Amino acid sequence: MSRIGKKTIIIPAGVKIEQAGPNVKVSGPLGALALDCHPDMQVRLDSAKNCLMIENKHPEVRESSQMHGTTRALLANMVEGVSKGFEKKLEIYGTGYTVKEQGGKLTLQVGYTNATEMAVPKSIKVRIDVAATRGDDTPAKFTLVSADKRELGRFAADVRKVRPPEPYKGKGIRFSGEVVKRKVGKTFTSGTA
Repeated sequence: MSRIGKKTIIIPAGVKIEQAGPNVKVSGPLGALALDCHPDMQVRLDSAKNCLMIENKHPEVRESSQMHGTTRALLANMVEGVSKGFEKKLEIYGTGYTVKEQGGKLTLQVGYTNATEMAVPKSIKVRIDVAATRGDDTPAKFTLVSADKRELGRFAADVRKVRPPEPYKGKGIRFSGEVVKRKVGKTFTSGTA
């Protein structure tokens, strides 16, 4: 029996849940999301307590036990996403590096000859706080906002892959609060003593 799978999901005000067989659709003020649940999972909606429960039909099967907690976590993220939303903050370090968003594309100028353009998924909104770096100490900052946690995480990881932070000067794209392990560069001595 999964500890996470046993927990009930409280449904906040303004969130509507529709269920048709294994398909669960969650809609709220920030959008609508859908999930096809595993065949061994039974999703029950308790309208009296205003909560959602996930039951495992075959708890003795290992895969079903694993999917019990996973299904509950995915549904809880969907409920939170359509009610509050999720955000990922990213920072770009490096002299002359810039970020801008226009026409559904994120344009990153991060030290390559040409700017890198990435198509932003429709479910994600980009908010640019600081468009360009100022020296090596003040980074460019932008925030990705979405109701879908999985899509948001995947896109944020793809953006970071464009220029991961390097260990010597720390230049590159990183998540806000991410600690980059720094290495000491080569040291040169001036002749023999």
